[in-house]
Amino acid sequence: MNKAGLIGLGAMGAGIAGTLRSKGYEVHVCDVRPGAALRFAEQGGVAWATPAQVAAACDVVISVVVNAQQTEDVLFGEGGAAAAMKPGSVFVMCSTVDPNWSIALEERLNASGIHYIDAPISGGAAKAASGQMTMMSAARPEAYAKADPVLDAMAGKVYRLGDRAGAGSKVKIINQLLAGVHIAAAAEAMALGLREGVAPDALYEVITHSAGNSWMFENRMAHVLAGDYTPLSAVDIFVKDLGLVLDTARASKFPLPLASTAHQMFMQASTAGFAKEDDSAVIKIFPGIELPPSTKAGKP
Repeated sequence: MNKAGLIGLGAMGAGIAGTLRSKGYEVHVCDVRPGAALRFAEQGGVAWATPAQVAAACDVVISVVVNAQQTEDVLFGEGGAAAAMKPGSVFVMCSTVDPNWSIALEERLNASGIHYIDAPISGGAAKAASGQMTMMSAARPEAYAKADPVLDAMAGKVYRLGDRAGAGSKVKIINQLLAGVHIAAAAEAMALGLREGVAPDALYEVITHSAGNSWMFENRMAHVLAGDYTPLSAVDIFVKDLGLVLDTARASKFPLPLASTAHQMFMQASTAGFAKEDDSAVIKIFPGIELPPSTKAGKP
């Protein structure tokens, strides 16, 4: 049986692990929450306590954690994967990170004989679980040669954007620029409608069938109408991701007025106490916005 290792069983990682298992892979997992790995093992996976144990068992190791620091911990922290990975094995990095950091990580791993794929992902938990997410990847040909079957099994679209790390992360942060701006704009529009007394359900219905619609409006404003801010992607994710966008642009003195404003909106929501809520909670920065109880009962 083909093997694949996966570290990080959050909303996206758990879906990817399930997808790989459904495609016939023996999936070895670990998570900072031991219970998450054990639950996956009960469904047919293999649970380990450390990334090193996953790496020792598998030639392809996929990391689905939040940021660069957590990826560093996965690789080089106590019980880290890097020291246990065999020469010629592949580390697939699926987080949203600074492209320059990703480029440097490729060099560090290559120096130890480990292949690296810069492979941020997009699509949300549902698409991860159905194998239909998008992967924005860049890697050396020999890394693809080893890992291509795993990548194609876990994602509906695998874009190969370059033969060195960096291009995948650059495309991902551009995607996050758009995602963050779209969420912020959707929240602003919904907030204005509520302030003006428009029926929330009617506003949602009209916009989602009109030219002003976006995927983010349709998806995230449904959370607002349901009054459900359970985090699928939290406010602080966009504080981080739009921060990466602005850092990248600042290095080349490139102006990003819309991204800057959206970043400030997420920062405001975070400092107001909504950091761990769903990113649609950015709407809460607008004063006096309250949905009627009947609207909160369920999504339209």
